[in-house]
Amino acid sequence: MRALQLNGPGEKFNLVEVPVPVASQGTRLIRVKSASLNHRDLWIQKGQYANLQFPIILGSDACGVDVSNGHEREVVIYPAINWGTEQSHQGVGFRVIGLPDQGTFAEYICVPQENVFDKPPHLRPAEASSLPVAGLTAYRALFTRGGIKPNDTILITGIGGGAAHMALLFAKSIGTNVFVTSGSDEKIRRAIEMGAVGGINYNEEYWVASLKSMSQGFDIILDSAAGSSFNKLIDLIRPGGKLVFFGETQGKIESIDPRKIFWNQISILGTTLGSPIDFDLMIKHVNKFNIKPVINSFHFTEINEAMELMKSTGQFGKIVLSW
Repeated sequence: MRALQLNGPGEKFNLVEVPVPVASQGTRLIRVKSASLNHRDLWIQKGQYANLQFPIILGSDACGVDVSNGHEREVVIYPAINWGTEQSHQGVGFRVIGLPDQGTFAEYICVPQENVFDKPPHLRPAEASSLPVAGLTAYRALFTRGGIKPNDTILITGIGGGAAHMALLFAKSIGTNVFVTSGSDEKIRRAIEMGAVGGINYNEEYWVASLKSMSQGFDIILDSAAGSSFNKLIDLIRPGGKLVFFGETQGKIESIDPRKIFWNQISILGTTLGSPIDFDLMIKHVNKFNIKPVINSFHFTEINEAMELMKSTGQFGKIVLSW
């Protein structure tokens, strides 16, 4: 089968021929139709990830056809292995597909049978392949951790990325008031077209004051950047509100005034991916509300061009590879 292989940090992906994996008891063989990129793939390519090993076939997201035992059905893949027994957090054996295990940037992949879920029927394979990591992360952040409710006012930082745009779709589906930030006025415009109430470019000098004036504060803030702006977000949370974060693209969090947190009864919550239960609920939510992700499509052989787009942060929505 054809696969996209990365031979070392800083290198480009190569199209190679490797054996088709063989399904064992308790696993399913999936013929991959589409797979989507995540920043995890970029960090691994840059050599900025733990427990690196090369050569490796990356990729955590996929939509394809379960061809095990002659049975064929369109499926999406839960993107992790060994979540564990607790819904509140992952266990010590938890790992994400695509390192150290073979990933989805190949024509076939074997995964545990419990990782296989029916594809939402209203989505094309390319659209469905964008759901696993981004959709799961956004769903758990909003619903499981954030406890989002209709009519809440929420802020999503860094709109345009995969999880952020999925969070916008999920939040709007239940009737919340969504505001966004971005370093791109064009991405803010697109978010408003998708239903956001408003947004602010975080490169503006007084972006925090502008957001507070527009919204009167937020019940929930979703953030994936951390860094120096994190403490500014605390000033935007209403008493009793929550700040849920799932990344640190801007680096470590700088000093925070603890009085703002305890006096205003604010909750700061971390989250990573989600459990199989979260994934099942996310897929049901996508089906119930007929949610369609925004995608940027490439052929599998164009992976290096797709990775360059991710490096530039120029995309809105998910970057998808299709055979």
